[in-house]
Amino acid sequence: KIFTKKNYGPGDTGCRSEPGRRLSFRSTHGSRDMSLRITRYTGAQSCHPVPKVRAAVSERGAAITAVTFNSSLLTPINVSVDPTIQVVRTQEKEQIKGLNNRFASFIDKVRYLEQQNKMLETKWSVLKEQTDAASNIEPMLKSYILGLEQQLDFHNQEKQRLDMENSVMHKNVDDYKNRYEKEIHMRTDAENEFVMLKKDVDSGYMSRVELDDRVSGLAEELDFLKTLYDTELRELQESLKDTSVVVEMDNSRALDMDQIVAEVKAQYEDVATRSREEVERWYKDKFNQMSAQAELNSDEMRNTKAEMAELKRMISRLQNEIQALKNQVVSLEGQITEAERRGEDAVKEARFRILELEQALQKTKQDMTLQLKQYQELMNVKLSLDIEISTYMKLLEGEEQSHHSVWMSFLLSLSFLRRCHLAAVFARHLFGQGYEAGAGHLTVHLTDALPQTVLLWSKVGRVRGLHPGLSL
Repeated sequence: KIFTKKNYGPGDTGCRSEPGRRLSFRSTHGSRDMSLRITRYTGAQSCHPVPKVRAAVSERGAAITAVTFNSSLLTPINVSVDPTIQVVRTQEKEQIKGLNNRFASFIDKVRYLEQQNKMLETKWSVLKEQTDAASNIEPMLKSYILGLEQQLDFHNQEKQRLDMENSVMHKNVDDYKNRYEKEIHMRTDAENEFVMLKKDVDSGYMSRVELDDRVSGLAEELDFLKTLYDTELRELQESLKDTSVVVEMDNSRALDMDQIVAEVKAQYEDVATRSREEVERWYKDKFNQMSAQAELNSDEMRNTKAEMAELKRMISRLQNEIQALKNQVVSLEGQITEAERRGEDAVKEARFRILELEQALQKTKQDMTLQLKQYQELMNVKLSLDIEISTYMKLLEGEEQSHHSVWMSFLLSLSFLRRCHLAAVFARHLFGQGYEAGAGHLTVHLTDALPQTVLLWSKVGRVRGLHPGLSL
C-alpha cells in the first residue's frame, strides 16, 4: 500500500511552491517491523500547512479510496529554514557522485560479463560438439566388443572341437597302444617260436651233417670193399693163373678141367657180382634214404628260413608301423599342445582386449560424466550470468512513461538487510512495479533500533520491484 502525506501552506488549495511529501515503507518480512520514511526536500521556501490529506493509493496511483482531515494540522507551523540543509545537500552531491561512479563500474562489469557470457557460450557449443562426437564412440566400442565376444565364442567352439578331436586322438592312441601291445606279444610269441624252430633247425642241420658224414664214411667203405674185392679177385686170378695143378685122373673117367675152372670162375664171379650188386643196392638204398632225409631237412630248413624271413619282414613292418604311430602320436600331441596354447593365447588376448575396452569405456564414461558435470556447472554459471545480465539490463533499460524515462540507482545499508535476508531479494526486484516518484532527491530512513540511511537518486523515474513483504 502507498500512503501519501502532503503539507500545504496556509491559504493554498494546491501546491504553491514545492509541497513536502512524506513516504512510509512498512515491511512485514519475518517477525521484525521495519518502517521506512521518505521525505522530499524542496528548498527553504516556507509554506503554511493546510489540512493533512491521507490517501490510500493503488500501485499505479490512480484511484483514491479514502480521504480524512485532521483539524489540528490547520494551525500555523514554523517555516524557518533548516540550517543543516546545505550540509545535507553537499552530502547528497557526494553520494550522487559515488553512485554515478558505482553505476559506471556496473556498466563496465556488465560489459565484462557479456564478454564472459559469449566466451562461455562458445565453450558450451564446443563442449556440446565434443559431447556429440564422444557419443559416437560408444556404439563403435559396443560393436568392437560384440566382435570380440563373437571371436571368443568362435575360439570356445574351436576349443571344444579341438577337445573332441583330442579325445578322439587319445582314443585312437589307446587303440594303437593296445594294437602295439598285441603286436609286441605276437612278436614275443614269434621270437619264442623262432627260437624253438631254430633249435629244431639246428638239430636237423646237425643230423644232416651227421648223415653226410655217415654217407661219406659208407661211400669210403664201399670204395674200400670194391677195391678189396677187386684185389682179391685179381690175386685169385693171378694165383690160379700161375698155379699148375697136377691132377691124376682116372682114365676111366673123362674130366674136363677147363669146364671145372670155368664153373669155379663163374661161381666166384657170380658171388662177386652178387656181393657187388648187394653192396651197390644197399649203398643206393642208403644213399636214397639219406638223400630223402636231406631233402626233407632241406625243405624244412627252407620253410623255416622262409618263416624266419616272413617273421623278420613282419617284425620290420610292425616296427615301422610302431615308429610311424609314435611319430603320429608325438605330432598329434604337439598339435594338441599347440592348439591348446593358441586357444589359451587367444582367450587371454580376448580377455585382455575386453579388459582394455572396459577400462576405455569406463574412462570414457568418467570423461562423459566429468564433461556433463562441467556442462552443468557452465549451465549454472550461464544461468546465473543470464540472471545478473538481465538484472543489469533492467538497470540500464529505461521504461518509457507518458512524459519521461527513468534513471535510478540506490545505496542500501546491508547491516539490517543482511540479517533479514532481504538484500538479494530487494536488489533483484527493486526495479519492478512499485512507486512512481517525481523529480528531486529522496531520502529513505529505516526506523529500526539502529536506523540506517539509504539515499536514492533519480532524475525522473519510478521505483520498481519492491519486495512483496514491503509496503510503500
